[in-house]
Amino acid sequence: MSFTQNTSAPSRALTAFFDTKGAAQQAVSDIEAAGVPRGDISMVEGGSGSSGTASAPQHEGFLAALKDMFMPEEDRYSYAEGLRRGGYLVSVKTGQVDADRVLDILDRDGAVDMDERETSWRGEGWTGYRAPAIGTVAAGTAATQGTVSTRDATSSGTVANTSLTGREDSISLYEERLTVGKREVSHGRLRVRSFVVETPVNEQVTLRRETVQVDRRPVDRAVSAADAAFQDRTIELEEFDEEAVVSKEARVVEEISLHKEAQDRTETIRDTVRHTEVEVEDGRTTTSVGGTTGAVREGSDDGRIVEHMEVYASDGTKIGTVDHMDGADRIKLAKTTSPDGQHHYVPMAWVDHVDRHVHLNRTLAEIKAAR
Repeated sequence: MSFTQNTSAPSRALTAFFDTKGAAQQAVSDIEAAGVPRGDISMVEGGSGSSGTASAPQHEGFLAALKDMFMPEEDRYSYAEGLRRGGYLVSVKTGQVDADRVLDILDRDGAVDMDERETSWRGEGWTGYRAPAIGTVAAGTAATQGTVSTRDATSSGTVANTSLTGREDSISLYEERLTVGKREVSHGRLRVRSFVVETPVNEQVTLRRETVQVDRRPVDRAVSAADAAFQDRTIELEEFDEEAVVSKEARVVEEISLHKEAQDRTETIRDTVRHTEVEVEDGRTTTSVGGTTGAVREGSDDGRIVEHMEVYASDGTKIGTVDHMDGADRIKLAKTTSPDGQHHYVPMAWVDHVDRHVHLNRTLAEIKAAR
């Protein structure tokens, strides 16, 4: 996904491109549900979706539809091509606080990576945005000076040398990008199972037992009136015993439960990626940049600056990578290596010297202050 922002205003204008109307409408709905007013969200619908080279009137029509959107001209040109091919453009005006949340929604709903898409279009013959040349050489001057050479960045990662004679050759530059993701890995399972166990229990209890004894003792006395002499009589006494009575009561004596504890850790992934570099050996004594001819000294500022060169501040900090020369007086940096995803420009007056890299005479702090 690519976006543009107006850094001079308190709000940011975020723009994303989608292949389908459903994805674009879903993004609009999700952003509105996140609290962004509907009036700050706009969607531009593209054409019929034909591929190939656009006709000038058709392409200019989509450029006109984007004239009110704040963005670099090269991005506007790319979005217009996407609309011509049947895509959809969603633009959101949001505050600094909500910008990250809106970006997450656009990315989640399938916003297209415009750098990759532009590379694909260029493979189909799309030429991309061409900045107007500064100091164009007149036809009569060109005729007297001979063939005028220009450098055209035809695609991301490709530098093509094209002359007016019609000959063309190119070298493709490649690079690997490291993508680090996450996946869940099981480290085992903890299971708690309950089962019944019978354990013998011994308890002491005191029980009483009664017994009836017959006692006979000799007696020799006179019969009294109280004695029921010579009558039948029966006496009895009942015996009682105590016995143990057992009952059981179930009681909850302990509770066991399982729970998870999660901790975040930061792990550094180390690997290597490959990329190709190009070294240009210029044995010419004259060159033409942006249509203006002049002498080139060995190791001079603009004579050996080519696409994908790394640009370093005077304090050794890398500030970006060369996209291409924008005329004769400034270098355009690639947005793929920019922290904010935007193109930035370096005046040629800031260039100290050029070897395999472009070295500036400004520190990083001075560059940020100048922007």
